[in-house]
Amino acid sequence: MENQQKGMTSNDRHEEGLIQFIAAHAGAKMLALTSSFPYFFIGRIIQVVDDYVVLAVETTNVAELENREWHIHIHDIEVFYVERDGWPLIPQLKETGGDG
Repeated sequence: MENQQKGMTSNDRHEEGLIQFIAAHAGAKMLALTSSFPYFFIGRIIQVVDDYVVLAVETTNVAELENREWHIHIHDIEVFYVERDGWPLIPQLKETGGDG
């Protein structure tokens, strides 16, 4: 492993660390923000396949894209949060009918 890491760039190590972290939290709820449309996803981590997280999306900013499995390239995730024991929960984001 040490020899493998010597040939890796800091970006490679960063991406590999993210892959390992997200894979270790399969089953947990995740909020992921991306720089490209549809910009954010909230859902359960199903698994990691290569460098993609498979997410059972509950909420995104386009209702028609919800309740589906999304394969999100981990490199495209700008910011993320994974629910863990003792940490705050991701809030439920649902339409309220326009009353704010």
